[in-house]
Amino acid sequence: MDTAELVRFIGATQQKSWDRLVELYGGKELAHGQFCQRVAAQLDERGVLDVLRQGVRDRGVQIELAYFRPGHTLAADALKEYDANVLTVARQLRFSAKKPNESVDLALFVNGLPVASIELKNGMTGQTAENAVAQYRRRDPKELFFAKRALVHFAVDPDKAFVATRLTGPDTRFLPFNLGTNGPGESGAAGNPEAREGSYRVAYLWEEVWSRHNWLEMLQRFVHVDAKDQKKGSKKSVHEQGRIFPRYHQWHAVQTMVRHAREHGAGQNYLVQHSAGSGKSNTIAWLGHRLSTLFDAHNRKVFDKVVVITDRVVLDRQLQDTIYQFDHTPGVVKKIDEDSTQLAAALADSTSQIIISTLEKYPFILDKVAGKGLGSKRYAVIIDEAHTSQTGEQATKLKQAIGSKSEREPDEDEATYLTRIRGKQPNLSYFAFTATPTSATLKLFGTPDPDRLDKDGQPLLAPFHVYSMQQAIEEGYILDVLANYLTYDAMWRLSSDAVEQQNSEISNPEVDKKKARRKLVQLVEAHPESAAQKAKLIVEDFHTNIAGRLGGRAKAMVVTDSRQQAFNVYQAIRRYVDDKGLADCRPLVAFSGSLTDEDSGHEFTESKINGFPEGRLPERFAYAKADDTDAAARNQEEYRILVVADKYQTGFDQPLLCAMYVDKPLTGVAAVQTLSRLNRIHPLKSQDDVRIVDFVNTAENIQASFKPWYEITLTEQPDANLLYRKQREVMDFQVLDVSEMEAFMRVLGSAGPDRMPNAAEKKLHAELHRLLDPAIDRFKALPTVAEREEFRDALEKYCRAYSLLAQVIDWGDATLERLYQYGRILLLRLPGRAATAVDIGDADLSHYRLEFTGCHDVSLSPSGDQVVRGHAADGGGYVEPEVVRLADVINDLNERFGLNLGTSDQILLFQQVASLVEDSRMQQVALMNDEARFGQVADGRLDDIVAENAAKNEDFMKLYFDNQDFQQAVKEAARKRAYRIITDPARDEALARLRAEMLRETT
Repeated sequence: MDTAELVRFIGATQQKSWDRLVELYGGKELAHGQFCQRVAAQLDERGVLDVLRQGVRDRGVQIELAYFRPGHTLAADALKEYDANVLTVARQLRFSAKKPNESVDLALFVNGLPVASIELKNGMTGQTAENAVAQYRRRDPKELFFAKRALVHFAVDPDKAFVATRLTGPDTRFLPFNLGTNGPGESGAAGNPEAREGSYRVAYLWEEVWSRHNWLEMLQRFVHVDAKDQKKGSKKSVHEQGRIFPRYHQWHAVQTMVRHAREHGAGQNYLVQHSAGSGKSNTIAWLGHRLSTLFDAHNRKVFDKVVVITDRVVLDRQLQDTIYQFDHTPGVVKKIDEDSTQLAAALADSTSQIIISTLEKYPFILDKVAGKGLGSKRYAVIIDEAHTSQTGEQATKLKQAIGSKSEREPDEDEATYLTRIRGKQPNLSYFAFTATPTSATLKLFGTPDPDRLDKDGQPLLAPFHVYSMQQAIEEGYILDVLANYLTYDAMWRLSSDAVEQQNSEISNPEVDKKKARRKLVQLVEAHPESAAQKAKLIVEDFHTNIAGRLGGRAKAMVVTDSRQQAFNVYQAIRRYVDDKGLADCRPLVAFSGSLTDEDSGHEFTESKINGFPEGRLPERFAYAKADDTDAAARNQEEYRILVVADKYQTGFDQPLLCAMYVDKPLTGVAAVQTLSRLNRIHPLKSQDDVRIVDFVNTAENIQASFKPWYEITLTEQPDANLLYRKQREVMDFQVLDVSEMEAFMRVLGSAGPDRMPNAAEKKLHAELHRLLDPAIDRFKALPTVAEREEFRDALEKYCRAYSLLAQVIDWGDATLERLYQYGRILLLRLPGRAATAVDIGDADLSHYRLEFTGCHDVSLSPSGDQVVRGHAADGGGYVEPEVVRLADVINDLNERFGLNLGTSDQILLFQQVASLVEDSRMQQVALMNDEARFGQVADGRLDDIVAENAAKNEDFMKLYFDNQDFQQAVKEAARKRAYRIITDPARDEALARLRAEMLRETT
């Protein structure tokens, strides 16, 4: 410590308190020495950060060790104490008693307390920031200055800078602290822009970051202890806990948005395109706290409350823990974890400053907040993940609850009122975060960029602040998931009576080509052999290539297309793992709701299968024996593979994930969000540890999906006349009547915000249904199926477009709202599209093989701004189904997926069927009984036949007797085929056809 500066600061700001302390100690010198020892002890116990923020109490006297800038400056001398802070720089500070010649180039002090160290390197002497990093790593981290004093350490050369919050010897982790090559908030690569003449690329450090006001604010509002290390009962000292220092893009984003909000007030939109791994949770915490205490130049509070919309349960706890370090006032952060009544109370009270809730609760508070004047307040709405749900009715209900236009004007009809509500609200500012902004998101929250124009010279809509995927990868904050992309093709063939008897109307019926293809492909995917082969490949690849990584901590995710598929693959992995005794490949499964298994008919849930509650899965999956010093005594199960179906594919941060096995079509945002589960960094994880194996998608298509979000994402401004064109398209069908729609809106408006009694609600619903009936009758009367589907398609497109564009463009046209409200309810009641059942007969899988198609590096390179498209003026409508023969569909699929397959790939041996057909006893059973009774006898006989034919195919026999699902599939297919042949009047010809097919398929 610089004790002279410390005492000088206290004397200049707290003379009375210091005089009292001198009196208690009995003299100035004694007070000076004893108080400085007290401060040193408090620094050892509580750390520099807490001592600066909370001060020190000595002998009952409270002494503040720093004064931070107040939110407002109403008092005449509001900044007097703040201006008295003493910020000093020490050059060549010697920090070691053991090695007195060692020093740091610069040390930063606040009121005599050390807060940062800086090592400067000059490229002209052959030294760079990397040399400074190496120098820090050689130093003893137990030295008092490093262990219990300085909060952050900078390694700097003229071109770049790095920071670390704790020295740990050779393992010290320094992270980039640079602007990006195109400057802060812009898309660019790692590094810094060209320096101004006479300056350096890193001049932002002393011009911005270390400047007096910014540096004090950094200590006041940004630096904090990692919430993960603040668990109750933790034995870690404050000096062992992780410390968070903002990355430059986080600090700059918060500062830029706060500055703009202070100047422009409420009613603004801010879209933040920050890459996955950018530290979004901390950015939201810093922004939320800053906005909650923000005052404008006239000392008026800019926002009365901050509302955080999130689906992540982990975020609320993190926000509470982080903000508490800045503000000890109870109740500042209110987590809504009960019901809509709790939300309504938090919005109306005077204590809750930051309210965290899901969007789904807002529709249910309208009756609870009516008349409470919430619309007269100003709100900052922070959206954790901006996506298409923000265009729906729930987003409109939020505006109806707290928007300044929510009060209904006298004699205002429902359509006009809802038109006002849906538009922009001058008391609401939106701060929307996403790594993958779509055209809809950009239209809602984007900012016109005068430097980026479309083909007509109009400004494109752009994010307010950008931290690109490119920069995040190059700076090492995330890993590149496209660098090691392995692909497989499933090669398979189907057998069917439709192919054998192509002239038979019964065996080879006409089918909807598209639906038949889908059903046949689903048959293949659901087949036990498909799951068995994929499970074998997944487990062997994980066991051989992944399990040993990260010191035996590495984990994998398997992404499937449905709950049934997830269940099938999970079961197959479990069987293979148990059969091989692979303790390092234990799986878990994750899906929502319940599943009735197609084969057994039993109902399963995620928790029932895994054996513990659904909410504990992230914790159980995260457990690694390598990190558990009591692993042997605890004997806890360690899970390494997680099989998922539409779950944990977004917002799931597990740094130990190294591999992903994809068995699901992925495109666009879904591809980026799903595969990005692997990009999280870990101290033991490198780029070589990341591996994706894909059974469905091509590497090139996945690369194309990532491209729009690698740099900056833009979109064109909405077409102001698009809705009128779509409105005309709907009305031209002459299905809808204006007078009926007006009557519908009058009834809808009579409901009001208050909850209705059940009887009144039923009466209202009945009247709304009655008013829809004439339109439904006219819809049914349209002359062709094509016209009916074209009307449905036109109305759906209008409703989708209106729900977005009405929030962006304020037409003030009630007819558009009227069509939307009437149309979205009518769509629910229109008769469904005629479902044409497709019978694929006895089609079954005869061959299956997974074929490796390559290891690809499809990492992206910079290609400039990416413009994503939104609503088109027109689009494809209803298309009549193409009807073909079933045999044609099967032959087409066999041609596409079954090339180069031979006997070794055949899985349902024709010999099993032939043996059943030629068995005289089985012939008698078939001719005297139905197929079900025949199957009961045939199942037992098949076991014998498989055993008798073991020499011909040992692998088949092993799979048949070890895998119950596979055995069941074989029995079902064989007995069905055998029964049909035996009972065929032309049995000999049918058997001959079977033998001919067997010969054809096995040669």
